[in-house]
Amino acid sequence: MAIKVKEQEAIPVSKVQRAAKFISTGAKVGGNYVKHYAKKMVNPSMNKEELHQNNATDIYKSLSELKGSALKVAQMMSMDKNLLPRAYQDKFTMAQYSAPPLSYPLVVKTFQKYFSKTPEQMFDTFTRSAVNAASIGQVHQATQNGKKLAVKIQYPGVADSVTSDLKLLKPFALRLLNMNEVELDHYMGEVEERLLEETDYVLEVDRSREISQACGHIPNLKFPLYYDVLSSDRIITMDWISGKHIKEWMDTKPSQKSKNQIGQALWDFYHHQVHNLKQVHADPHPGNFIIQEDDQLGIIDFGCVKVIPEDFYQGYFALIKKELLINQEDLDQIFYDLEFISDKDTEVEKAFFKGIFKEMISLLGKPFHVDRFDFADEKYFEQIFQLGDRISNDKMFRKSRQARGSRHGLYINRTYFGLYNLLNQLEAEVDTTKPEWLK
Repeated sequence: MAIKVKEQEAIPVSKVQRAAKFISTGAKVGGNYVKHYAKKMVNPSMNKEELHQNNATDIYKSLSELKGSALKVAQMMSMDKNLLPRAYQDKFTMAQYSAPPLSYPLVVKTFQKYFSKTPEQMFDTFTRSAVNAASIGQVHQATQNGKKLAVKIQYPGVADSVTSDLKLLKPFALRLLNMNEVELDHYMGEVEERLLEETDYVLEVDRSREISQACGHIPNLKFPLYYDVLSSDRIITMDWISGKHIKEWMDTKPSQKSKNQIGQALWDFYHHQVHNLKQVHADPHPGNFIIQEDDQLGIIDFGCVKVIPEDFYQGYFALIKKELLINQEDLDQIFYDLEFISDKDTEVEKAFFKGIFKEMISLLGKPFHVDRFDFADEKYFEQIFQLGDRISNDKMFRKSRQARGSRHGLYINRTYFGLYNLLNQLEAEVDTTKPEWLK
């Protein structure tokens, strides 16, 4: 269940209002730096922990009031644990479960706009307070004819502010992510495209049905049904999936057999999407999964789906194979095609970036190199975090004149690291199925 937080009476909707919020937040962050360096003059041994805490609090407060793309990016960054100082991780993780919800009058206003009715006129019962509030929308519980329903309502202005919000967020992202501007710009286009799709609730329902039906044969998965007559451009009504989020479920001390069953369902779900459907639920954060009492895994949100181009798929997974039986010329072509290297690079740069990306993909591919993998292995995750730290602090990356890696890799890497993180939280050991050609 969502943590009870104070409801929000209004959201800044216009570009001017939202820009003013970013500017005032930037001023607070600047003030925090001034205070930090003033204290450091008195105490030279002082670290940046207090600075990170203050900045994380101020930035999260503003983003949670703005909602939409700004808060969604914070949520994404909280999943990539090697990108941010812990203070930001801890704060931004709240965006997955407990952003401040909209007050009921704003909910009613949305219903009247799209249905010319109030929630009470459409449902037998409807909770006045949100049961869950995240970055793009919030969920209320309703009933109709004895059936329990989840009603997802998009925040006002979210769809119209994606592009302008990302521009305003850029200075914060540059500082927090330790990226150069060229690299950030390269990926922002991909983020913008996915976020615009995520605000399209008609597309979300279509994809939810398509992927649910395509994955219906996978054991121990549960998908909701969707109701067109109770849905619109900004409201989705679906079956209510009862159960617990992963952290709550783990607190009940489930057996290893149960953890493995849920973990296997999760692995099989992603395996089928990536290798057979070539499109994937690309938002694997804990808030999107519900575990039911009979060890069934509910999938409750298909807002973010990444379609995987065939040429990217072939090159990316060719590098994941355990035995890289590819001649040097073909291997170099894959690195060119995946945009890890280019003709602008010197020979030294080409050798460096090929080496670091081979290491990264080899590490990501470890679970594929065995028949069964124990995701409770903390040493493996420590290797991932250490590599992430090394890359983000490497001068060769920081001074690179171009972005590294295809934009398609942004959400595929995020999907796999997110999946691995979920399996780690579950302490699951799973059969790591893979296509024949990848074995």
